[in-house]
Amino acid sequence: MGLQNPAGIAAMAKTAEKAGRLLQYGALVYRINNDKTQVMLITSRRSQRWILPKGWPIKGLKPHQAAAQEAWEEAGIRGKVSKQPCGLYTYPKDKDLRKAASCTVILFPMELRKISNKFPESGERRRKWVSPKKAAARIANRDLARIIRDFDARLLR
Repeated sequence: MGLQNPAGIAAMAKTAEKAGRLLQYGALVYRINNDKTQVMLITSRRSQRWILPKGWPIKGLKPHQAAAQEAWEEAGIRGKVSKQPCGLYTYPKDKDLRKAASCTVILFPMELRKISNKFPESGERRRKWVSPKKAAARIANRDLARIIRDFDARLLR
């Protein structure tokens, strides 16, 4: 999925809400190394699966800003985040361990500017830079894997 019109964010959020889904914002953190796109994967806290930084809306922050905040808290990344999303995916979320809810994540591309080894969740997660193709192979969610596999940061310039 390509970059979306900013007005489309609100439409995506409304569609998710109407379908009874929870809504989160995520960051597709990238860098360009030797003219090749690399993306950062992090591990989830409980299962240690490879994922992207994501989280709930944050009061007072726009969707892309909330995604950037999650990238800091979960991966120690500061960078330039796009106001336009690069895709969305849905996954089952254990809301309270008794029932699963469907959660939609709207992803925003975020170019690495600074990386820190000291960040809020540094003791709970691992992070790894890989090519989009290798990242997609490590992601369990098929829709997210497709978004990552098709992502080329050079097209954002």
